Amino acid sequence: MIEVYCDESRPEVIYGENSPDRYMIISGIWIPRNARNKVKNDIKKLKDKHNLYGEIKWRNVSPSKIDFYLELVDLFFNTPELRFRCIVVDSHSVDLEAYHESDSELGFYKFYYQLLKHWVGNWEEYWIFLDHKKNKLPDRLHTLERVLNNSTSGFIREVQAIESKESLLIQMADVLMGAVGYKVHDKITSDAKLSLISRIESRIGTSLHQGTYRDAQKFNIFRIDLR
Repeated sequence: MIEVYCDESRPEVIYGENSPDRYMIISGIWIPRNARNKVKNDIKKLKDKHNLYGEIKWRNVSPSKIDFYLELVDLFFNTPELRFRCIVVDSHSVDLEAYHESDSELGFYKFYYQLLKHWVGNWEEYWIFLDHKKNKLPDRLHTLERVLNNSTSGFIREVQAIESKESLLIQMADVLMGAVGYKVHDKITSDAKLSLISRIESRIGTSLHQGTYRDAQKFNIFRIDLR
């Protein structure tokens, strides 16, 4: 059984809200259920080692905490059971009227489907956890679950919303996704964040700005083409 822990960054750019940024990113950490507790304990030990309290988040990467975040990235890459995937959505190319019934929330969950469908298969069972957010329609997660079950060879047990502050694996996804978002938006204001990006790029052998090969299995960036 596989668990998937998901998070998103800058969804407001397709919701019509004012934002200086252009790209929405949706991401997930894939992990076998039987490996989850060990990985959570490893993260807790790392937090204790560095006297880190509170949530692990990309926005909290700073010079005083960089050693922890560098070791967190190494923990991800040194743990074979962990996999990461994200999609990068250019809001300038999103046509809500033509493809999403002028419904930004519908479009948002269609992009979640794009994140998940290519890594949900092989007749495995899946539990999928999304960071909690308020929806206009209460059945969005059930619809996503149903569509995935109808269109993939995986069996989705449940798509469930949880609070990110209660999930170390959603928090890990936030950090890895944040690095991708920082790079694709060409931000250069934090040396600590740039050093963390450099560590990730050295492990995957390519720039986060470019994305990865489609079949990259450990760290996968899909820059979705909406043209």
